Amino acid sequence: MLSTTSTHNDFLAWPFFAPQHRALAEGVAAWAAVHVPAIIAAHLDVDQQCRALVAALGEAGWLEHVLAKQAGQSFDTRSLCLLREILASFSPMADFALAMQGLGSAPLSLFGTDQQRALVLPKVAKGEALAAFALSEQNAGSDVLAMQCCAQEVAGGYLLQGEKLWISNGGIADFYIIFARDEQLAANGAEGNQTNLRASKSLSAFLVMADSPGLQIAERIQMLAPHPMARLQLRDCFVPNAQLIGKRGQGFAIAMASLDVFRSSVAAGALGMARCAYRLALEHVRQRQIFGGVLADLQITQAKLAEMAVALDTSSLLIYRAAWWRDQGNTVTKEAAMAKWHATEQAQMVVDHAVQLLGAQALVVGHPLEKLYRDIRALRIYEGASEVQQVIIARQVLTQIFH
Repeated sequence: MLSTTSTHNDFLAWPFFAPQHRALAEGVAAWAAVHVPAIIAAHLDVDQQCRALVAALGEAGWLEHVLAKQAGQSFDTRSLCLLREILASFSPMADFALAMQGLGSAPLSLFGTDQQRALVLPKVAKGEALAAFALSEQNAGSDVLAMQCCAQEVAGGYLLQGEKLWISNGGIADFYIIFARDEQLAANGAEGNQTNLRASKSLSAFLVMADSPGLQIAERIQMLAPHPMARLQLRDCFVPNAQLIGKRGQGFAIAMASLDVFRSSVAAGALGMARCAYRLALEHVRQRQIFGGVLADLQITQAKLAEMAVALDTSSLLIYRAAWWRDQGNTVTKEAAMAKWHATEQAQMVVDHAVQLLGAQALVVGHPLEKLYRDIRALRIYEGASEVQQVIIARQVLTQIFH
């Protein structure tokens, strides 16, 4: 958890932030300290806990920060990152609840019509409707263009067919943003050599309500770190024309734009978990009696603490550099990929070091570090695995050098 003093005197004093960001950080930290532990302590099941956190975040007004005020407008990326970092330092599930409301509704926030936005976004902001972003499939995760879920144009709309896998909030969401290959566009683009460019222009995005006929939850999936997760099945799922998001063939651009907003914030969530692990490690080594002193006296302990401290600061700098640069209206493909790759990998190291310093007690089921050890692992995979981020960075660097 972030103390008020360290939050204000350390990274929030950096020039990346304006006064409203400092006020936001102090406000959400104070709110989370009271409300998040109470919800976690209620021992609700995963679905109930997620719903309770979303409702609390909505009631407090924090979800307003994960929605664009008007279609075509951007997010305040620094606010989003601050919210995720601070919430994650209290509870990874609180971070998840906020993030999925944002990512799950981002296509509507950024590209939706006034009618589409009015249908669901006010409820998202109040925590009364849960959102889900349904992009991934069995063989279409990092390679989005391998998507097999398809949309066939029919009178008045489209019929969706196929499956979606690893869908966060699957089974409890009130609506899903589903991406599918538009069969007619794909057929038209198949003439000659099929290229990634043509494939990218064959995807479309749809707003699908959870109770739509033909949409089924085929399987609830238990994860290493408990989160609502499911496999979706679409069988002749009719979606009216009014629920096509953006234009036909714009789905790939919509998906990438949505992920681009949230990539830096994934890094911020990882940073929040790492800060929590670091705090727990510091508290322990200052108290743990060993060899006539405390664990903090040992140079090998100090070396680990130094690694952890540097990891936190470098991650912070990369995250908030990317967020600040994006808020100035710039493209941050490289910067966001750097932040996401570095922060998630380094957070894994920080949590691992903390577990090593606390020893066996950190392995007991239910210990905060045992939970963090499971929670942190997924962040190196979702919304672009570390290896994908490395490729993105390298391509950007090569483009800058040779062009």
